[in-house]
Amino acid sequence: MGRELTGWALDLDGVIWRGSETVPGAPQAVASLRAAGIPLAFVTNSAMRTPAQVAAKLAHHGIPDAESEVITAAMAAATMVEAGERVLAIGSEGLHTALVGVGAELVEDGPADAVVVGITMSFDYDDMVRAMRAVRGGARLIATNTDSTFPSHDGLLPGNGALVAAITVAAGVDANVAGKPHEPIAALVRRQLGAHGLMVGDRPDTDGRFAESVGYDFGLVLSGVTTPADLPVQPAPLAIADDLLALVADRLG
Repeated sequence: MGRELTGWALDLDGVIWRGSETVPGAPQAVASLRAAGIPLAFVTNSAMRTPAQVAAKLAHHGIPDAESEVITAAMAAATMVEAGERVLAIGSEGLHTALVGVGAELVEDGPADAVVVGITMSFDYDDMVRAMRAVRGGARLIATNTDSTFPSHDGLLPGNGALVAAITVAAGVDANVAGKPHEPIAALVRRQLGAHGLMVGDRPDTDGRFAESVGYDFGLVLSGVTTPADLPVQPAPLAIADDLLALVADRLG
């Protein structure tokens, strides 16, 4: 790698799992990293689950005892909100829990200090109306991430970026973004892993740019959104592998 790494940051969708399917070899790869004493962070742009729920899903995919290693975009978004602020949260349990954890007051409608948007499968026109009116009334607009899609076991699904785009067009403002590749989640990763890690992901537009933002090397795996037909990509990864297991084998020898 050219320098000693302080830890590995691992994306989840497309690296550890694809929807309900485990990426082949991912549990063995993580076990090898742990056996080598390498600090890990499981970094996800999804704000759907709490860290405990992410850890439970990791355990289901053969990776136990990971709750303390989980960093979510919801956690990053929560750092952008002050205790006591009124927050209209469009999202799932992971986002709501993170916001309550920092002392925000969640509101369903009316005046708000901030509108925070995270992925939810129940997003509808009423959500867009409530968010638009709060932002036009002076609330800050915060997006957990702006990923356009995310992989599932049967193909791509619309990501949080699609929800955020609807609200930004209606409200007439751009969102401040918490997740990869932006600074709020980068700060959480640096705090956990130190200054010189490796970011492993399947998306150059988020994971690769995030590696640049956090100051890490970028390892690209072809088990998610990016395929061999998409190469070459920018930013250029330091290493490319079919999947996490192949990348670990190449890096650890």
